[in-house]
Amino acid sequence: MTITTHSVFLDGIEQRYHVAGTGPVCVAHSGGPGISWDSVRMRPLEEHLTMVYVEPIGTGDSGRLPNDADYTLDNYVRYLHAVIQDLNCGPVALLGHSHGGFVALKYALAHPVDALVLYDTSPVTGAEFFADAVANIQHAGAEVLAAFTSQHAEMTDDELTGVLRTILPAYFAEWRLEFEPFRAATRIWSAPSRGQDGPYDVRDRLGEITVPALVLVGDRDVICGPRWAQQLHQGLPSSRLRVIEHCGHIAHVERPEVFYAEVLKFLA
Repeated sequence: MTITTHSVFLDGIEQRYHVAGTGPVCVAHSGGPGISWDSVRMRPLEEHLTMVYVEPIGTGDSGRLPNDADYTLDNYVRYLHAVIQDLNCGPVALLGHSHGGFVALKYALAHPVDALVLYDTSPVTGAEFFADAVANIQHAGAEVLAAFTSQHAEMTDDELTGVLRTILPAYFAEWRLEFEPFRAATRIWSAPSRGQDGPYDVRDRLGEITVPALVLVGDRDVICGPRWAQQLHQGLPSSRLRVIEHCGHIAHVERPEVFYAEVLKFLA
């Protein structure tokens, strides 16, 4: 499927996005923060939808914010809104994976959307959230746990990408050799990880989001597992929860036959 690249400027900083497919518009935001946009490229959806992939600020060929502390959810929302305004197509379906789901939720609290696909994400982070992640990661083995806990503010892009690629098998229920190309292609940029957001918690505001929402989660997701998906589902007035069995944090790679069927059924 042919993909085109576009740019919009906000505060003099370039925000890139990529478009492929035809049909109703669905805007996808990758996770991290700082993970490459093509980690959520979803070619099967492009056969039915106009997929718009945001290349988040601070990553790839998008611009860099003046200070690392400026990589906050509010700023991600601002730059996402600049993309949606540039599309000039009215409200859209918004798909957010992991940290991209945080952005999608915050966006839906500030701007109109037609629908939300909240994919392996959470309405809250903080001490309990990260303690839960570390506890789950421990079961993946000493090497993965050491890499997960080794992350620090001075890491370069290449060093942090190395950490991500080391821990990535733990994000799958069952790592297989066929996933190696995905691991080799996935990058992360270090500056967004140094953002100075306070604790993220929108649980008491979920009732304000009344548009249809699909909450997707792998039953063996070690980062944003069913516990957090259930909180989303309980708080969103018009949500559908789908727990994907024998699946980790990256369902569109590990269980594509289930993931794409659920998303297309919902957005239809």
